[in-house]
This record gives sequence, C-alpha cells and structure tokens, in this order.
Amino acid sequence: MSSNETAAQADAAMGSFPEFDESARAFGSNVGDILKSMSGLSLPLPAVSQVQSEYLRQATDLWNQSLQRLQAPAKNESKSTANIGDRRFAAQDWIDNPGAAYMAQMYLLNARTLLQLAEQVEGDEKTRQRIRFAVQQWIEAASPSNYLALNPEAQRKALETKGESIAQGLQHLLKDIQQGHVSQTDESVFEVGRNVATTEGTVVFENELFQLIEYKPLTAKVHEKPMLFVPPCINKFYILDLQPENSLIRYTVEQGHRLFVMSWRNADDSMQQLSWDDYIEEGPIRAMRVVQDIAGSDTMNTLGFCIGGTILATALAVLAARGEKPAASMTLLTTFLDFEETGVLDLFIDEAAVQMREMTIGAASPNEGGLLKGSELASTFSFLRPNDLVWNYVVGNYLKGETPPPFDLLYWNSDSTNLPGPMFCWYLRNTYLENNLIEPGKLTVCGEALDLRLVDTPAYIYASKEDHIVPWDAAYRNTQVLTGKKRFVLGASGHIAGVINPPAKKKRSHWISTALPSKADAWFDKAGEHQGSWWPDWAEWLKSHAGKQIAAPKTPGNRQYKTIEPAPGRYVKQKA
Repeated sequence: MSSNETAAQADAAMGSFPEFDESARAFGSNVGDILKSMSGLSLPLPAVSQVQSEYLRQATDLWNQSLQRLQAPAKNESKSTANIGDRRFAAQDWIDNPGAAYMAQMYLLNARTLLQLAEQVEGDEKTRQRIRFAVQQWIEAASPSNYLALNPEAQRKALETKGESIAQGLQHLLKDIQQGHVSQTDESVFEVGRNVATTEGTVVFENELFQLIEYKPLTAKVHEKPMLFVPPCINKFYILDLQPENSLIRYTVEQGHRLFVMSWRNADDSMQQLSWDDYIEEGPIRAMRVVQDIAGSDTMNTLGFCIGGTILATALAVLAARGEKPAASMTLLTTFLDFEETGVLDLFIDEAAVQMREMTIGAASPNEGGLLKGSELASTFSFLRPNDLVWNYVVGNYLKGETPPPFDLLYWNSDSTNLPGPMFCWYLRNTYLENNLIEPGKLTVCGEALDLRLVDTPAYIYASKEDHIVPWDAAYRNTQVLTGKKRFVLGASGHIAGVINPPAKKKRSHWISTALPSKADAWFDKAGEHQGSWWPDWAEWLKSHAGKQIAAPKTPGNRQYKTIEPAPGRYVKQKA
C-alpha cells in the first residue's frame, strides 16, 4: 500500500470520529468567517474596532517578517530567535520551514484575536463562559499541527520512514475506533490486579452495587476504629492504589489502620433503573453496617473522594436523621457539597440539558431508566483540556504513528464506568442545577429529610489549587456547610495529581491555616505554605480520631462475612 493510499484511508477513518470531522471542516474558516458568525452577539464596537486594528497591525508585521526571512540567506537565520513560542510548534521542522512558521504564527494570532473578541461579548456570565469555551474548542481543533497536510514534522517523519509512520498511525486510529476512545497510553502494558491495584486484600462482601475489600494489615497492631473509603462511582477505585509507591490505600494501611474500600460496580443494563436513594442506602450505608459487624466497632473513620465524598456526606446525613452517627471522622478529598460555583462543568448544565437527560435515561424516560455511558463522561472531561488530553494524542498516535508511553494514571483515566440514568439525573438536577443538597429539609433521601448540618463529625477537607473539576474555593465552601470541627488543607496541582502525592516523592507543596473565615481568599491570605505532600498532615490528624492500638486481625471478615475472592475483585475489572 502506498503512503498516499494509506493517508487517504486515514482521512476517511477520521470521519468515524465526529469531532475530527467537524474540526476539519471548521479549519477551512478564517478569522473573517468567525467574526461574521459572531455578528449576532452583542459586542461593544469600540472594543471590536481596537481588536481589529491590532489584528491587522500584527498580521502585517508577521507578513513582512516572513518576506524578510525568505529574502535573507538561510544560513543567517537564527533558530533561537525564530522560536514560535508554542510547544505544538517547537520542533525544528516548523522553524526551518518559512511557510509552516508563518502559518503557525498566523494561527496563534487568530487564536488570540478570537479569544479577545470572546472576552468582549456582552451578556450574562454563563453565556460569556460558554462562548469562551466554544471558541477555545474551535481554536484547539483548528491548529495546523493537527493535520498531516499542514504538519511539517509529521511529513518529515513520513518521508524518513517511507510511509511507515502513516501506516502505523492508521493502525492506531482503527484500533481506537474499535475501542471507542483515543489512546492516551499503551494500555497493553497494564492489567488490574497484576501491576495496578496490587495492595493485598480480600473481598468480604458484595451486592449489586459494590464489593467491599478488606486490606491485609501491614503492622502488628492497628487502631481500634476501622477506616472506610468511598471512592467516586464515576471512576474505578484503583486511582487510590495505582502502584505501591503512590498508593493512598497502602499508605493508610501502613499507618496502622484496618482499611475497607468500596469498589463500585460498572453499571450495566440490569442496573439502569437504580436511583440516588439506591446508591446511598445500598452503597455506603450498607458498607458501614458491614464494617461495624466485621470490626466490632460502632464507629469508624470515613473518607470520600470527589463524588464519593458527596455520596458519603449524604449517607451520613441520612443516618444522622435516623439518630445514628457511625463516623468518628470524615475526610473529603476534592468534593462538592455546595454546588454554587462549579467551575467549567457548569457550562454543560441548564434546565434544558437536564430535562433532556431525564427524558432519555432518567426516571421520566419511556423505559424509566437507562445508562449514562462512561465513554461520554470520559470525553467530556478530556475536552476540558483538549490540547493535553485529545489533540496531543491525535498528532502523536495518528500523524506520527507513535505509541504513547505507558502511564498508569492515564490507563486508569481511560478505564471508564457507566452510571444508572435515574441516579445520574437526580444528582445532576439536585446538585449542579439547583444546589438543593445544602438546603436543610429541601430533599428527601432514603425516606429522610436531608440536613447536612446534622453531620457534625470532625472533618478533614482537602482541595487542590489547580483543580478544574472541583475548584478549590468551591471545596472550601464545605467548611461553611458542615458543623463539626474542621481542618481545611489546600494542595498544589490538580484534581488527581494533587491528591495522589506520596511523601517519598517530596513533590509540590500544601497550605494550612487553622482559621476558617467565610471566604476562601481570606483563608489563603493567612495560610502558610509547607513543602511536600499533605499526606503526613492527614495521617497525624487521622491518628487522633482512630482510637487505641489493638492486635491486628489474623484473617479478613468474620463468620458472617467470609472471603469471596482476592482483591481487587471482579467488579473493578468490568469494562464499560
């Protein structure tokens, strides 16, 4: 097969991905076309005139610089001063080719101009945010680096390999079409239970929603109060147990805690009618009952991560309404309770969008249920960072024919999970859309009027400073919702990297302040920065709520809850 035939097949195959097809058509537009499409928006004329004038000036300068470069001898060209200033165009191929360099520079100018115009749109803040997001998506998709015909680096590689890179890229593309997502890592390297999720433990309970794993103690004595982790149900639990050196699960066991972890089942058609109430009652509430029975302790320490924290807090509020308080403490990692400010995810949610979900997969659908596919959630989160999590791999995998390097976190990221439609729709409406969770008595969950103020257990609240999924100042609002004694800690980096930050790496930093003013900025102004991981601070805090030391159990479970299978169990291996 010739390289031309292979390239043609690759172009045709890309049509199987709608986003590629749309972006390719959009690339044919220029700034004038976009300006015309934005003409229906309210833009202040003086500001638009200024942007246009500056655009013309910079475009003229770029054209003149390109002409001068063509006229100057190539040997006099300074490669360092010719740097384009964007990592997508950092390869020498872009710099050495005057046409490619001019195209890349004009693209960056067009991008800056469009973003400036988006900033000038007059209207309510949500409309402005949506316009900025849409413009940013178009900009990232339209980069000349994304297209073989415009990417000199990919073209050079195709010539050097005599078309082999294009053939390899086509194979990657066809494989990704079959699996339904763009490969972000070499997934063949990893296997759950073999080289990820390897901390030793035993499944001691299961129902249709989750398996409960009890981990083998790594110390001769353990704290008398057990520990329960509630991971997010929109992802697999093993983000907390990727490798031994970065496993929060293993770290917790090493600190002398008898640890139980919920492993949510990947929803299938048999679960498509399950509700939020089902997830609360048959999820953490059931897990707490089992932990109490196995450990012989009325109280336990609890931890919830992301939506797992929302589910955990809801469950504890339900139990508090019933007069039960099984949690000696609660740790919330990057968790929303107050959904007033939800960051970029708010762009996707309004009344019409929620109603559409309710009519198609929610309790109001013709079949009274359905499934939200994990691949849809994964795509949404990826396009929040399109350069890093989408187009970077389009270029590397398909245009250059490269296999992405193995990376355990990205393997986990691609291991998506489905959710029951009624459960997801309830969550969408009552949290992101209406923010009902923090209104005392507004909601009835599991037959109880919900009031998060009843959750007065000591709470450790962690947020990540660069989190784009749960903005840190939104997570800080939890300090104003919960009524018990609280400790708020802010870590560096994002939603995942900020949480998974083992002490041995000696990376990043965290901020601590014991004062808890009503506003997040006021807290940060008084917080002190500490180098390294927040884990030791949490471990010290947790120790004070874990009770005395007792002999570690020799076997998992008890007479009622016996060994089912070794960790990590069957549920976590189910694919969406």
